[in-house]
Amino acid sequence: MTGDASTVRNVVVVGGGTAGWMTASYLNAAFGDRVSITVVESAQIGTIGVGEATFSDIRHFFDFLGLPEREWMPECNATYKLAVRFQDWREPGHHFYHPFEQLRSVKGFPLTDWWLRYKPNERFDIACFVMAALIDGGRSPRHLDGRLIEQEFVEADGVPSTIAEYQGAQFPYAYHFEAHLLAKYLTRYSTLRGVRHVTDNVVDVGLDERGWITHVDTAEHGRIAGDLFVDCTGFRGLLINKALAEPFVSYQDSLPNNSAVALQVPMDMDKDPLRPCTTATAQEAGWIWTIPLLSRIGTGYVYASDYLEPDQAERTLREFVGPAGANATANHIKMRIGRSNRSWVNNCVAIGLSSGFVEPLESTGIFFIHYAIEQLVKYYPAADWNPSLRDGYNDSVRHVQDGVREFLVLHYKAAKRDDNAYWRDAKTRVMPDGLAERLEQWRSKVPDAGSTYARYHGLPPYSYNCILLGMGGIDVAPSPALELLDEKAALTEFHQIRDKAQALLRVLPTQNEYFRRMRNEA
Repeated sequence: MTGDASTVRNVVVVGGGTAGWMTASYLNAAFGDRVSITVVESAQIGTIGVGEATFSDIRHFFDFLGLPEREWMPECNATYKLAVRFQDWREPGHHFYHPFEQLRSVKGFPLTDWWLRYKPNERFDIACFVMAALIDGGRSPRHLDGRLIEQEFVEADGVPSTIAEYQGAQFPYAYHFEAHLLAKYLTRYSTLRGVRHVTDNVVDVGLDERGWITHVDTAEHGRIAGDLFVDCTGFRGLLINKALAEPFVSYQDSLPNNSAVALQVPMDMDKDPLRPCTTATAQEAGWIWTIPLLSRIGTGYVYASDYLEPDQAERTLREFVGPAGANATANHIKMRIGRSNRSWVNNCVAIGLSSGFVEPLESTGIFFIHYAIEQLVKYYPAADWNPSLRDGYNDSVRHVQDGVREFLVLHYKAAKRDDNAYWRDAKTRVMPDGLAERLEQWRSKVPDAGSTYARYHGLPPYSYNCILLGMGGIDVAPSPALELLDEKAALTEFHQIRDKAQALLRVLPTQNEYFRRMRNEA
């Protein structure tokens, strides 16, 4: 092994699963053999398995590891995700999309603002985004030959006019995958590249007189020492919360959903259409996720235990799924909603559920992991453990988690649904600092970069527009300035979006067709 002795070079990841193996594989790809990485993973503790949908940023993770889609996607039964579909949050039968597509602007005003003034009788997501029509059509974002959609669409005057161009840094899709299969895939990837894999149970955590971790004791492999310890032990927080006694900050005063029941429902890709989105369907005391994979449908009911008993939740989920899930085994999960006060304490960094978790309404679980790993590389410590690096890491991770919390609270505040105590209480729960003031701003001016959560948290202003206008429970007025502006350019943009969507529908394959080709070529 080569490297500067002043850097931290011995990393022990405690806990496997998605968080542990994403961490190990990324650090290995970043540092190579200059850092020794050991993953200590219990054979008895499996992946929870609700984190099967992602943000579009996840492609950077696979690119960083040098993994093309044709290699890892078939191994993980992965499919494309173009949006989150919100079903019945406004009223029964109503749905809208939060797509991976940046919002266009005309004369300095977002197209949603123009929609409020000129097209409020048409669903905003259909009027303002190309993706809505592609999802309704079940389309893949890639052609059968692998070309991405933005590589083909050119205006009549020869100037590229693509989804990617309008989105800036926004990639047009994310993924669905089986979390336990991804963990297995990354295990193979990492161990082939030199990561040490220890399958054993941690029975004790050794601390020195300062309270820093010196080693972990395992049942069969004895003592495993390290310099930097990464806690990927899930909701247990074995290192960060138990050994180091770092407090946990609960979000449940504003996000009460703390339980879930999940089913794995068989499906046949040759018969059943693969909808290219995650669906969140509002229910009596929460919502049901539906995630289409190549081998099955991942589904589950996220609910608040103060309003619903586990057996009632399972019964509702089984009725929702129907006969296809009759033989599926239910997995009941208790969720710890909130974050560790600090995710980096002494020489321990918590990543994944031990760091923080909110209900998976916007598929933020994998995003939290990926972001934390990138930040760990950015703030990676030297042997002197300069506290400014630790503080910078904690600050960035805390803002991501708190920002997502605020965004999720907006879903419930803005939802028009109010047919029972759960949904009525959602309108009166504690709001994070600053959200009430922002809501007042948004009533007279749709969200923009200056009026949303100020620090980076993965959700751009267009995401706020989608939730605010789609949920329908908060009245939003168009900007008065639009009365004084010529509307022709905006109306032309609406027509172009419709025309582009129709053109893409004619040439793009369905998800089923695309993945059938990928599977046959694998």
